[in-house]
Amino acid sequence: MELAAVTGRADDGRRPVFGRVILKLGGEALLGEAGYGIEYGAVRHIAEQLTHIVERGVQVAIVVGGGNIVRGTEAAQHGIDRVTADYMGMLATVINALALRDAIEQFGIDCRLQSAIAMSQVAEPFIPRRAIRHLEKGRLVILAAGTGNPFFTTDTTAALRAVEIGADVLLKATKVDGIYSADPKKVSDATRLANLTYLDVLNRGLAIMDSTAVTLCMDNRMPIIVFDLFTQGNIERVILGEQIGTRVDAEGDAE
Repeated sequence: MELAAVTGRADDGRRPVFGRVILKLGGEALLGEAGYGIEYGAVRHIAEQLTHIVERGVQVAIVVGGGNIVRGTEAAQHGIDRVTADYMGMLATVINALALRDAIEQFGIDCRLQSAIAMSQVAEPFIPRRAIRHLEKGRLVILAAGTGNPFFTTDTTAALRAVEIGADVLLKATKVDGIYSADPKKVSDATRLANLTYLDVLNRGLAIMDSTAVTLCMDNRMPIIVFDLFTQGNIERVILGEQIGTRVDAEGDAE
């Protein structure tokens, strides 16, 4: 079946600037208008955007968070052992991944779920070469359960997996349209920065990802693009090279 037939969208002739991407989705992306858990309309909306990327021949792997269900650091603050809390958070990412996989498959896209924690009844184990092979066959791959280790965020997971599978870029989907000079909710004249270096982010304490994730990307020259997930079509705009959001790399310009 031709991929364009999945959604009925015609090829507009534009070509992606990235061939293989890691998309980092926070658990809040699945909340929609809900206060907790999964809002299935929001999941379907994300899945529809992803089909448009696959139609263009881009190889897509997704790392999904679990903060809409359990966030390990928050659970630990309520008295749960930190290691236990982090494993709870990892399992929450698997729940989100299952919901996302189902929505993607309903659009006719072949999808595989891999987990860093062994659970053979619901997911394959994460094996980098197997993940790459799935991508080469046009399958979308969802990577769940973080790194499989406590004390590591799903941002760090996304950076690690991006390097492991040889991605061209790490796409960090958020609720804001990029990185700002200050919190735009608190500082009225905060400005969005189009380009930054890894060191800019680390030295200025810009909290887009944890420092471990940024450092891992810096050491492996993995570019990061931070953009607004909730504007319709933004995922596709990013992979087509439109200048939205903020790009973080070794050459960035903080002016």
